[in-house]
Amino acid sequence: MKKILILIVTLICIFQLTGCAGKTATEVTIDYGYSEIYSKDDMDSAIQLIKAEFNSWDGCELHSITYSSDDECNADNISWMNELEEANDASETFTQCIMFTSDFHSPKDGGGAWNSDYEYIGWQWWLARTDSGEWKLMTWGY
Repeated sequence: MKKILILIVTLICIFQLTGCAGKTATEVTIDYGYSEIYSKDDMDSAIQLIKAEFNSWDGCELHSITYSSDDECNADNISWMNELEEANDASETFTQCIMFTSDFHSPKDGGGAWNSDYEYIGWQWWLARTDSGEWKLMTWGY
């Protein structure tokens, strides 16, 4: 009887630990939308940077990443990316920018700037690059 009880308690613990796991990167929904400017490879390179930053956010669970539109790659936004770059004392001059939105859930206990147990929808990610260069994650938020 004692062995059965230990087995049951062990199984319950295993199931509880499994239930606490967040979505893995492969479970995140990616919506590439349509672009005449960027290829899927271009977008995937940018998405890798977004995921890398997101993975440093303890307790947050990423649900989706969505390409905004080609309309965001305009002179005003490229100028803004260059202003951000200049403010960081960097010397690149960007010629392209791309914006994604994401939906994610914050930790149950909050922490840092997060509201506790909150679903963030439409969180923006802005990246920039020189012609066909490497993407640089510039800013994120609402």
